[in-house]
Amino acid sequence: FLVIQVAVYMAKRDFMDYCDFVDPVDGVILIDPVQLKGKKVYVMLSCTFRYGHQDMDVMGVAFKRDLFMVTRQVYPELQDKEKLTHTKIQQKLLRKLGENAFPFFFEFPDNLPCSVCLQPGPLDVGKKCAVEFEVKAFSGENRDDRIDKQSSVCLSIRKIHFTPEDSKVVPVAETSLELLMSEKPLHVKMSLPKETFYHGEPVKVTVEITNSSSRNVKDISVSVEQVTNIILYSNDKYIKSVAKEETDDTVPSGTSLRKDYTLYPLLAHNKDRRGLALDGRLKHEDTNLASSTIVKQEVLREVQGILVSYKVVVRMMASGESDDMVFEEFKRAYLKGVFTETMMNLPLRP
Repeated sequence: FLVIQVAVYMAKRDFMDYCDFVDPVDGVILIDPVQLKGKKVYVMLSCTFRYGHQDMDVMGVAFKRDLFMVTRQVYPELQDKEKLTHTKIQQKLLRKLGENAFPFFFEFPDNLPCSVCLQPGPLDVGKKCAVEFEVKAFSGENRDDRIDKQSSVCLSIRKIHFTPEDSKVVPVAETSLELLMSEKPLHVKMSLPKETFYHGEPVKVTVEITNSSSRNVKDISVSVEQVTNIILYSNDKYIKSVAKEETDDTVPSGTSLRKDYTLYPLLAHNKDRRGLALDGRLKHEDTNLASSTIVKQEVLREVQGILVSYKVVVRMMASGESDDMVFEEFKRAYLKGVFTETMMNLPLRP
């Protein structure tokens, strides 16, 4: 990340949001006073929502919105760096880099969303829809000057949700269906063993069907679906199945079925699927399925830019003497948890 005048050093690029606390952004700027020629050095932390290519402009309206931006001067120092409180990584870097190194420190406000982007298709080169975070260091006469690419450096970072596992909640959803030409109903119940699942961990869905109707039930399928709403500039909505199991299971009239289905909602099984929400992407590094959006109290939904949630869906077909009836989403079970680098929460609500 070295340029002619300024270099940025940070210990990490992923910052965790624990709902009640967010990791601060800290690092060190290394400058070359000779190259600066009397200019000042600033560091900026920004959160931006993009809807399309960064150069796209339609009728004077740019498909970009800055959700948050703060700029601070690090050189010349406004305070003596020896009197400031430094984090451990800053202390090590300052000792190693010498007198031309200066610390910076930012805290995220409570109302900011987490990093998320929509996976582009194979032909969508240069296009993106995302909520992005960036640390930028630049030199200039004052902070409002136009930033020259030759005297600035940018570093993309990610803000990611982390929610601890809560094993006390056992999600359950059930319903009864009144079928045409049948005196008795079809009862369906679905449950998960727990509320939180980690990346790579299988999601076990228990389905119980009591078929008291006169119809035969067949072709049962279970899936985890990602629901993505873009709420700035448009109201686009994308529903993508991220894991699905299709079976030939049958439940004849007057019988019951209780069966466990295992699903694997992983990005590895959904590569190159256009419109799938991801946990932000740093250049070409691998990432994960997007975290579910957790909107904190007293925070406007519109500020989130992109809302992501998950649901479990059971589909089946009820056949009669002369026709087939397909039942989809017998009960929408919303998966309102989070995906992080190591975990995925799947709280299920009817």
